[in-house]
Amino acid sequence: EVQLVESGGGLVQPGGSLTLACTASGFTFSGFAMTWVRQAPGKGLEWVSGINSGGASPYYADSVKGRFTVSRDNAKNTLYLQLNSLKTEDTGMYYCAKVVAGWSGMDYWGQGTLVTISS
Repeated sequence: EVQLVESGGGLVQPGGSLTLACTASGFTFSGFAMTWVRQAPGKGLEWVSGINSGGASPYYADSVKGRFTVSRDNAKNTLYLQLNSLKTEDTGMYYCAKVVAGWSGMDYWGQGTLVTISS
């Protein structure tokens, strides 16, 4: 059974930092690209970042480029998202998702971790 479990969310002041983690099980983690998607309160899903199976070629939405860093540790079956210079508009639920081969979509999602940016 594929499982993705996010952690690391919390309440942070604007300008602060957080590190999110997504622990995967039930599939060969090192064989698949992974992605982060977020949902702000009352808004739709927004793709945030993606990384290929080997950890190279990270991709970022323009809204987070230069502030967020995606990485992965295939030995630990874990995906990370480092969030820096956080803004109130970064508030939302952050989900990790397993990417279908060929970047044609996401087939498994975690339950999400809540990030709240507020002073």
